[in-house]
Parts: sequence; structure tokens; C-alpha cells
Amino acid sequence: MPSNKKLLQAAAGSAGGDPLYVEDVFSTYLYEGNASGQGATAQSITNNIDLSGEGGLTWIKNRDSGGSDAWSHYLFDTERGATKYIRSNLQNVEGASNNSLSAFNSDGFTLGETGGTNNNGDSYASWTFRKAPKFFDVVTYTGDGTNSKTISHNLGSVPAMMFVKHTNGVTYWLVYDGSQGYTKYALLNSGQNFQAGPGYWVQAPTSTSFTVGDLYNDSGTNGSGGTYVVYLFASDAGGFGDDEDENIIKCGTYTGTGGAGTPPVVNLGFEPQWLLVKNATSTNTDWLLMDTMRGFGADDSDIGPPTLSPNTNGAEFDWGQYNYDLWTVNATGFTVGPTDLFNVNNTSGATYIYMAIRRPMKTPEAGTEVFSVTELSSPYGKTITTGWPVDMTIHAEVSSAGNRQVIDRLRGTRSSGPSNYLSTNLTAAEVAEASYGYGYDNNTGYLNNLWGGTDGIFYDFKRAPSFMDVVAYSGVGGGQTVNHGLGVAPEMIWIKNRDVDEPWAVGHIGLNNGVNPWEYWLMLNDVDGEQALTSTFNDTPPTATQFTVGNDRKVDYAGQDYIAYLFGTVAGVSKVGSYTGTGAGLNVDCGFTGGARFILIKRTDATGDWYVYDSLRGITAGNDPYLLLNTTAAQVTGTNYVESLNAGFKVTSSASSTVNVNGGTYIFLAIA
Repeated sequence: MPSNKKLLQAAAGSAGGDPLYVEDVFSTYLYEGNASGQGATAQSITNNIDLSGEGGLTWIKNRDSGGSDAWSHYLFDTERGATKYIRSNLQNVEGASNNSLSAFNSDGFTLGETGGTNNNGDSYASWTFRKAPKFFDVVTYTGDGTNSKTISHNLGSVPAMMFVKHTNGVTYWLVYDGSQGYTKYALLNSGQNFQAGPGYWVQAPTSTSFTVGDLYNDSGTNGSGGTYVVYLFASDAGGFGDDEDENIIKCGTYTGTGGAGTPPVVNLGFEPQWLLVKNATSTNTDWLLMDTMRGFGADDSDIGPPTLSPNTNGAEFDWGQYNYDLWTVNATGFTVGPTDLFNVNNTSGATYIYMAIRRPMKTPEAGTEVFSVTELSSPYGKTITTGWPVDMTIHAEVSSAGNRQVIDRLRGTRSSGPSNYLSTNLTAAEVAEASYGYGYDNNTGYLNNLWGGTDGIFYDFKRAPSFMDVVAYSGVGGGQTVNHGLGVAPEMIWIKNRDVDEPWAVGHIGLNNGVNPWEYWLMLNDVDGEQALTSTFNDTPPTATQFTVGNDRKVDYAGQDYIAYLFGTVAGVSKVGSYTGTGAGLNVDCGFTGGARFILIKRTDATGDWYVYDSLRGITAGNDPYLLLNTTAAQVTGTNYVESLNAGFKVTSSASSTVNVNGGTYIFLAIA
């Protein structure tokens, strides 16, 4: 949350304390197993979710292995205790082991020594749901064998979906879904469609309780003496974010159109990071679970999305082999692929249920939370560590010539391919690297298996409200408004046509000295100054939810795909601004306290390169090496064009012919 917002809430004496964000209650965390049997060292997973204090659920699946019960989905919750597990793909009774998940912590959980959750060298996905009103709750109870037993819960809203498991009996996982009603049920451990079955749910749940029965006499939800656990999920209940009225979870349905109709576009009101989908109409169709950490993105025709199925023990399945879009994310929800595949995504007339969870929503409070710069010699095959999941990278050779490549999570990145990249110094279409790539499926950085060279620099960005966003969209021709998730009006926008040779289009609030700036544009790949052209950004200022593009192929041509990078100002974190050169020393105040770590500068009233400085290579009173985004040239050293300044940065008199020409106008992006 922005610091000024916190101060206002404190002054108001908010009884509820600090607001909650999706990052506080949900995490997708990927890890590598390190246990090799009894006596091996356990590992702790730090996902910043308070499980020991608040309670919740951790769900774990081996991504690499399948085919046996040992590779099942393991679910652990704080109501039953850390050492007890149930498996969503099996009817088995609850298991107990000190070597699977050994502890719930205030910032995550600790794994044990066995292969089910921590096999040495295997890749795992974990999803953690913290108890929180209007999001998620865990309840346990003992059945009494009657046809009407009411159990209280603390979800604080009407449950939209519930999973129930009889933990001391061999029975199915029963699923309640509000869209199907209490007279129907499905099985989480089966591909069965929703069936009519009065008796499992006696009536629709309320915001404080749900009622189960044992009409079938099969102990499914209320067998006498049976012990049960229930996972309850909310939908559209609000309660989160700065104003505590934003939704972070939504359950709902869509109807398939098949190949004949317009593919469904599901409006969630937010961009999802996690999605669970099931064909509720057709039998023998798996539950499919995907997340943005593992490759659920905006362009999956050759990339995925990789899915796991809660009803099977199978390894992660890569749908990219079929070259179809199954589901893709967008700024306000997700889009269903136009072609149905095995009835899993878009069968004509079929009803699909889904549960979606919002992507991270906190405004950063420090530049180190969202930006990192790393320089590596011989960088191929090396890991870049940022401490957080990376959403976009700009890579450049430092001491030799090379393209300035841009890659992002939304367009797809895999350490063993495929990965899609663009170059800021070229007008060329996107390059799809089929065999080598980035390992963005990592919570603390990535593995570079894409670019080599002798000396590489990596500028890494994390998407965050007000700071930076990435938007993929398709052209319609004639101009359009495009939704985004920056949360404020973007002050700088880069757009590139991914399909054909077209220049990068850049808009900035400082163009034309700030007077009708969105009537003008720049090229990221060129030295040209600003140009008036209303067909680029349609002479329309962006808003907190949308930006506008005009009828121009570089920003909107029917059937072609685009990527946009949006930047904004966050107090103390980033600054999008402009200045007028003096030819003498000029202090540029960005509102920082520890100086700028990254500076991008471009002259707008005449030709000028796109200069990049960073504190790792030097923003000092001495040598300040710089790179240019619009060329392949190696870095230039031996200059003293910028200097450090606690409030931002200083352009010197030595830069009187480059970034500080007397009377010249400049735009910049700076990050603390």
C-alpha cells in the first residue's frame, strides 16, 4: 500500500488494521525437491503466508512425475495438523507422515524428507490458501448419520464452491458449486460431470453455515462417526485492497461455443493468476488447474498452458503440443480458445465451471521489490536472483555489440523453450525460440538458457500497481481501447506489433512539453524526435483502466498481436518525468531518498538516443557507462554525464551535447 494511504487510514483510526491483499492470503510457489530419503535435510518454503497464526491449506503436486499414488496431489491443512494429508485424486483415508509436510510457519511451511512432496531433483508446485473472510476457510466436523446436520463456518460470505472429504473413510471427494445448486454434486477425484444427488447438500449454504446429510447412506458428507474436512471458497465478496472493497476470487460458469461461435470471454473484473476449470456437462473430462507461474499467459498457441489435474496423479501436461489456445489471460479475466480440445475447454453448449484468483495487487513501497539489475560474465546457463518472480526482462550485451532483447512472462517463457522475444533496437517481429529460453517458473528469479555472450546485463521488472504493467492484445483495425491493470493512468507506454516489421511506438506524458502529449509519439528503436500523429494513441489520454490506440498498423491492425509495457510513478519507487536541459549541472528530483538505480533518458525536440544508466555499472561523480536501447553498440565508458543525487539523479555539464543540451527537452524513466 502507498505510504500516504497507510497514514490516512491510521489517522482515521481504522479498527480493522491494515487491509489484506491477495499476496497476504494466496501463493503459488514452485520449488525443487532436495530430499533423498530418511535422514535427508528438510527444506522450508517461504511464501510469506502466515499459516501458523491464521490457518489455511497447502496443496502440493509433483510436476515431473506421475503414474503412481506416490505422485498424487497432497493437501495439508491447519485444522487437521501439518503431518496429516489427503490426496485429491484418491478416495483413500487420511494419511499421516512427519516426512511430508512437517510444520506450518508464520511465513510458509516446512517440508519433510519423502518423495511425495520433496523428492530430490523433482519440480513441485504448491498453492497456499490462507484463512480469510471473503476468500477461504477450512472446517472439520464429525458426522452423525442424519439427513440434516448444520456446520458453522467463518467464510464471512456465501460459499461459491466447497470440497468435502471423509478423512477416516474410503469415499469420494464431494464438490458443491453454487452455479449448479445444492441438488447436484461432482467429484474432485473424478472426471464425472455434475450429477443430481439430493442428500449431500440439504440446502443452499449461507454466509455462516452449510448443511449436509446422509440420504445415500454412503458416508459421503455425514456418515455416523465419520470425520470430515471442508474447504470453502468465496466469490465476488470484496474485502481486499486499499479500499477493502476489491474482489480477489471469483467462481462462475461459461458456455462453450465450439468452433462455430465467438469464443467466450469471461469478465472477472481482474486478471487471474490461478484458474481451475471443469466441464460440468460432459463426463470423463478432467479438472484442469493452471497458474501464471507455470506458464498460463496471454499467448498459449505454442506454449501451453501447462496444467495439472486434481483428479489424476499425472505429471504436468503441456497443451502446447496441440498448438491450440485453450485459455489465455487478459487484463480483466480470461479468454477461452476458439477450438475445443477433448471437451476440456469449449464444447458447444457445454457448461464449464471455474474458480479464478486475482494476480498480485500491492503497490510497491521500495524499488527493490519490483526492479533488479544483474551483470554476469558468460551468462548462459546461469541463474539471475531477484528475490521475487520476474515479469519482464531487458537484456543487453555490455562489452560487445548485440540486440537489446525483451522477454516477458505474459508472452511465455520456459528454460527449455519455447520463449518469445523482441528487440528494442529493431522493428522486426517477435522471435519464437523453440528450444532455449528463460526459466520464469521460479519465485526468486530465473535460469537464463537463452542468451550467451561474454558479458550480459539483465534489467528485471515485476508487474505491480502504479509501477509497471504488461498487456497483450489483438488488433481489431480502426482503433480501440485496451484494458490494463496498472490501476492508475500510465505515464509512459511502449507498444510493439509482434507479428510484422513495425516500429516500437512510445507515448509519454512529457511529449510536446506536456501539452496534448498523447497526440505525439516516439520510436523506441530510433533516434527521431517526437512526431505528431493522432493515429498512434488517438490523441486520447489513458485512464486508470484503459489506454487508446488509433488506426495504425504499429498499434492496431486486424488479426495481428501486440504487446504493451506501461509505466507509472510511485512515490519513492519510480518516476516518469521530463526536464529541460541547461548545459550546466541540473538536478532532477524524482522524490527518492537513496538515488536512482536505473535511468532511461530520451531527447524529444530533436534527434537523440535512448540512454540507459544503472547504479550497478555506475551512476557516480566519475565514470558513468551507458547503453543505448536503440542500437547494438557496446556500452560507452569514460563519460561523466550523470551523477548520483539522493532525490533522483543529476545530469552534468559534460552531457551538454547528449542528455543536457541547453534548451533541449527530455523525457525519462527513473527507478529507485
